[in-house]
Amino acid sequence: MRTDLSINELRQLYLDFFKEREHLIYTSASLDSEDPTLLFTAAGMVQFKPYFLGATPKFAGFDGVWHRVTTAQKCIRINDIENVGRTLRHHSFFEMMGNFSFGDYFKKEAAAWAWEFLTDVLKFDPEKLYVTIYETDDEAFEVWTKHVGIPAEKISRWGEDENFWPANAVSDGPNGPCGPCSEIFYDRGPEFGSEDEVGPNTGSGDRFIEIWNLVFTQSDRQEDGSLIPLPQNNIDTGLGFERLVAVINGVPDAYATNLFQPSIQKVAEVSGVEYKGQESLSHRVIADHIRAVTFSISDGVLPTNDGAGYIVKMLIRRAARHAYLLGIREAMLYTLVDNVIESMGEAYPELEPAKERVAGVIKTEEELFLKTLESGIRRVNTIFSEMDGKELDGAVAFDLWQTYGFPLDITEEMAEEQGITVDRAGYEAASELAKQASKGETSTDSIFAAQKDTLGILAKEHGETEFVGYEETKIKAKAIAIVGKDSDLVEAAKTGDEIIIFLNPTPFYAESGGQVGDAGTIDWDNGQEEGRAIVISTAKSPEGLVKHTAKVIKGSLRTGQGITATVDLRRQEIAKHHTATHLLHESLQQILGNHVGQAGSLVEPERLRFDFTHPKALD
Repeated sequence: MRTDLSINELRQLYLDFFKEREHLIYTSASLDSEDPTLLFTAAGMVQFKPYFLGATPKFAGFDGVWHRVTTAQKCIRINDIENVGRTLRHHSFFEMMGNFSFGDYFKKEAAAWAWEFLTDVLKFDPEKLYVTIYETDDEAFEVWTKHVGIPAEKISRWGEDENFWPANAVSDGPNGPCGPCSEIFYDRGPEFGSEDEVGPNTGSGDRFIEIWNLVFTQSDRQEDGSLIPLPQNNIDTGLGFERLVAVINGVPDAYATNLFQPSIQKVAEVSGVEYKGQESLSHRVIADHIRAVTFSISDGVLPTNDGAGYIVKMLIRRAARHAYLLGIREAMLYTLVDNVIESMGEAYPELEPAKERVAGVIKTEEELFLKTLESGIRRVNTIFSEMDGKELDGAVAFDLWQTYGFPLDITEEMAEEQGITVDRAGYEAASELAKQASKGETSTDSIFAAQKDTLGILAKEHGETEFVGYEETKIKAKAIAIVGKDSDLVEAAKTGDEIIIFLNPTPFYAESGGQVGDAGTIDWDNGQEEGRAIVISTAKSPEGLVKHTAKVIKGSLRTGQGITATVDLRRQEIAKHHTATHLLHESLQQILGNHVGQAGSLVEPERLRFDFTHPKALD
């Protein structure tokens, strides 16, 4: 095995290997994904989605059409965040090496080149490599046995949960491009495994480690569950760079390599606590999270209270808490940015120019958290000591976030250390109530926010509310449901009642993105009397229902009544402040720098508020 390679040489060797096979070496996409379905770029194929679907693969800065591409992609995944540092394989930030074919080569070439790179270039012992394929993919079996020359006994077949992309797509969807995959595993020896581990995907140990996944995107899943051939066959591969580095270096995991060691040794130096491998959880979590945070902020994802920015804030706070556990009482995470650049700066030159900005943002966030961390930890431990059972009430967990800035995952992590679980459903309900209260809605709406069953019933019966307010501000509609003061569905509401009205369609814009919801009037004439309700505020439920908080000021409104819904003129004033928010954001970026990102906002008829992150006070 090629143990003489540095990390940068190994990465470049992979890219050059595929360049020699007519692949374009293309730049990693930003972690700040342009895909609206993703918080972060999570795989190498994300930036190439249109090309898998048949779009012409042209690339900025390169002439011609390229059907073969190779990348080293920055990725963030936090779905297994609780395993980071605890296992040998999990990281929040990682590099995915990939080679891609958009309607060009297919299984035979992808398999042969992967095997060639591992065995001929990196000198892996073929006897220690194993292959898995999808259970019905006889074509892949023939490629591996007849073309590549692997003995049949080294190949195992697995179901769609292990060897199909997306996992379980055959049975459960989603609809769209999909296909079987083939994975290459390396046997690191019994000292890394467990007694029940006899091959890939077996047992509880880390003996057989997946290095490379070859996805054969060949099918288009239909609504009825059938798989029809795509217009073109594609190749999407992912080689886990951290795992490859660990195997090449003959160490248990990537934390023992120069990808992480500069940061780990700095943590050990500052804390005075020696690093002892897998048992040193805090060193590992800090080293992992600081990579993710450094790359995220460099790519423009700043700590905020929602979306991708919330993940960055959460990672900083998790790392700060682990630094505290090591006895560190002052901000120090920001000093590790230099260590990340030491490890990764040659491959990602965009890090160095962003160093000061990244360190400033981290320091600001870290110092804010440290102000409340110690008192928060004391409060959490007191709560745990006074508990009778083994489940922490979700409302209490949410109060820890509101009062002490403790993200749910930190509370859960501390709870796990005490053998305690946290009521996540209760946390979400308390969070929703707080959101409604912060919107200035009436107590009726706040109470209603917890009534999930009512929302579910209405959504199932009527579907999502259709919004037509961009085209019309006055429309004919129907009152499909009314919720009274006790949060129950009622048949009618009389003068003086405070209610929630559900209309379909609606011209009222529901509060979103910091912009307050519309207000206005609902009028009706039932043939016997005219009626009117004043709409105070408008919000949207997770089920897609628009909730109109209102008060009946004349007449009686019945479920099913035809109405006229009119948005009042404050919409025009809100629109002005919405535009001004964008202008202010642009101005801040021009004056302070492109790192300025929105951390929150409020857009009302009378004013706007724009929250942003900047590493120091403004002059």
